[in-house]
Amino acid sequence: MKSNKIALSNSIFFLILLATGCSNNSGSLPNATTYTSQTTSVSDYNYLIGPGDSLSIFVWRNPDISGSFVVRPDGKVTTSLVEDLVVSGKTPTALAREIENELAKFINNPRVTVSVGGFKGPLSEQVRVIGEAAQPKAINYTENMTLLDLLIRVGGVTDFAAGNDAKLIRMVNGVQKSYKIRIDDLIKEGEIEHNVDMLPGDIIIIPEAWY
Repeated sequence: MKSNKIALSNSIFFLILLATGCSNNSGSLPNATTYTSQTTSVSDYNYLIGPGDSLSIFVWRNPDISGSFVVRPDGKVTTSLVEDLVVSGKTPTALAREIENELAKFINNPRVTVSVGGFKGPLSEQVRVIGEAAQPKAINYTENMTLLDLLIRVGGVTDFAAGNDAKLIRMVNGVQKSYKIRIDDLIKEGEIEHNVDMLPGDIIIIPEAWY
């Protein structure tokens, strides 16, 4: 009996040492990778293809190699002649020219048109609203989107939101910058001068008010 107690004590002591060792050896995870959108101005926006998008690839006079394809989670598609073609992060026009170059290896003077459906887009192009929004979510960016448009999409803010302490996080020249925005003044006081343009990849953080 005594030997069993000693063995049990030794086992518990070993587990404690192991847990302590794991705790001491655990480090901080690296920061999430940041991506700079190709769109840096509201006047120069082009939709980029992303995972989940439906692509219709039409090759003139070659219906047998035309077709519809869904972009895989890795951002690629496979056509009848081209395997694992990277399409994510490209405009439909740029992709059409790239496919033409690939098909030129098999057919003479190919002419390709690419159209998009589904409109998921790359995650890096979505606009995110977190914190005390009524419906926090990631939203696909659309042309000329403003802060007011975005707030309508998330149903406004909760009763506990400190809207005037909200922040807009944006990548500028590869650097993540923070800007103060006044949501309460915009949607509760109607001060439209606090409406601002949104860009792909923007993050809105709405904190909770302290009462």
